[in-house]
Amino acid sequence: MTTSRPRQSTATPATPRYGLARVLSKLGVCSRSQAEKAVREGRVTVDGRIVRDPERATEAERERICLDGEVVATAQRIYIALNKPRGIVVSAADERGRDTVYGLLADAGLPWLGPVGRLDKASEGLLLLSNDSVWAARLTDPLHHVDKTYHVQIDTIPNPSVLDRMLRGVDDNGEQLTAKRVTLLRTGEKNAWLEVVLDEGRNRHIRRLLATQDIGVLRLIRVAIGSLALGDLAKGQWRHLKAEEVASLSGPSGHDRAVAKTLRASAPPPKPARSRRDGGLDPTRRR
Repeated sequence: MTTSRPRQSTATPATPRYGLARVLSKLGVCSRSQAEKAVREGRVTVDGRIVRDPERATEAERERICLDGEVVATAQRIYIALNKPRGIVVSAADERGRDTVYGLLADAGLPWLGPVGRLDKASEGLLLLSNDSVWAARLTDPLHHVDKTYHVQIDTIPNPSVLDRMLRGVDDNGEQLTAKRVTLLRTGEKNAWLEVVLDEGRNRHIRRLLATQDIGVLRLIRVAIGSLALGDLAKGQWRHLKAEEVASLSGPSGHDRAVAKTLRASAPPPKPARSRRDGGLDPTRRR
C-alpha cells in the first residue's frame, strides 16, 4: 500500500477585515477614538465614498482610504521614551486645561503617538509612547507580565511587616493588590524610599496598596519597564528607542523582528526639558 503526502492548498488566505476606525488606528495615523470621531464627521472616504460607520468592515490593502482628502498609508513606526514630570497629565487633551505630556512633544515634528500604559498626574518617570498599536497592545496585555519598577518615597519608616504585607497582597474594596518585589532602599529621619516591582498595573496600584496600611506616598517615580531603564534621561526630555529595546520589551515575535529591520540603530539627541524643577531626595539622580 502506497501513501502520499496530502496535497497542500494553494489558495491565498483572505485579507483580514477590521472596522474602519480600527484600521486607521492600526495604520498609526491616529488613536481609535480619534478615528471614530473623524469617521462620524464624514472626514473619511473609502474608494471615493464617504463612510460614517466606524465599524464598517475594511481591507486596508485592497481599499483606498482617505482622511481629510489625503490618502492614508502606513505611518513610520515611532517608539519613544519620555521622562514624565510630576504634575503633567497623560492625555491628548484635558477638559480642565491642565498641562499634558503632549506639550513636551509640541515642537518635535512627530506623528500622532499614543501612551503605552499610564502614569497618574502625581507620578513621574518613564513613559513610553508609540503609533504602533499592535506593539503597544502586546506590551500592556496583562498576560504578558512586563515588570515595572518604581522608586517610592513614603511618609514613614516601614517595619518588615509592611513589606511582607505588600508581597502577600491586600484587599482594597474587593480588588486584590500585590507587589512582585519590595526592597527598602534607604531611610531618613521621618521617611524612606522603597523599590517596588509590579508585574500588573491597576489604577493607582502602589498608592492604594500602601494606603491600606495608612502609609502616604510623597513621590512615585517609574524607573524601568522590563529591561528598559529610565537612566539619566532628564525630566521633560525624550528619546527614540533602539530596535533592540523595542524587541526586548515585547519578546522575540515576528512583529518585533520586522520592526528591528526598519528602525535606525541610533537615535537623535533628547529634546530640551520644558518642565519646572522638582526638589527632594531622588535615588535615581546621579551623584
